Amino acid sequence: MTTDTGATDPGASNGPPRHIVVMGVSGTGKTTVGKRVARKLHASFVEGDTLHPKANIDKMSAGHPLTDEDRAPWLAAIAAEIRRLDQDGGTSVTACSALRVTYRDQLRTGYPELFFLHLQADYDTLLARMTRRKHFMPPSLLQSQFDTLEELEPREHGAGIADVDGIDTVVAAALTALGVRRD
Repeated sequence: MTTDTGATDPGASNGPPRHIVVMGVSGTGKTTVGKRVARKLHASFVEGDTLHPKANIDKMSAGHPLTDEDRAPWLAAIAAEIRRLDQDGGTSVTACSALRVTYRDQLRTGYPELFFLHLQADYDTLLARMTRRKHFMPPSLLQSQFDTLEELEPREHGAGIADVDGIDTVVAAALTALGVRRD
């Protein structure tokens, strides 16, 4: 299921958006989906988690949610990387939680027309996923992410993608939302 925010129609332009952020709470598959979408688009993939300052990773690993102040340098680093790729003439797909409108506004400083693919699944589904994987963010922080999450606003370029029917279905829905014809 794809739900468009109504803010944009990427298919009406000259192809998919140049820079895309795959967003959502932890466990939604941002990295997996992002890599596959990037491969399909021949775009650079940016793993937002690798741009976290060590203090952020240590804090989350200890089971403490990040504050807006903790996130600021991380979001600035991601925006700078998107800006760099754009200035080099590239395209990109970035995995980043981008939970709040203000965080997405910070990311847009790297490229104002960012397109957000919001991967969506319910708490129980994501908790089960998180308990099976090895990641610095423990499952105990999942509720704090849901508490922080703000849905895409109509003014934001993006689409919601239901992340419940398997990776192939999610990637297909993401590509459809981006206006990409599948072979």
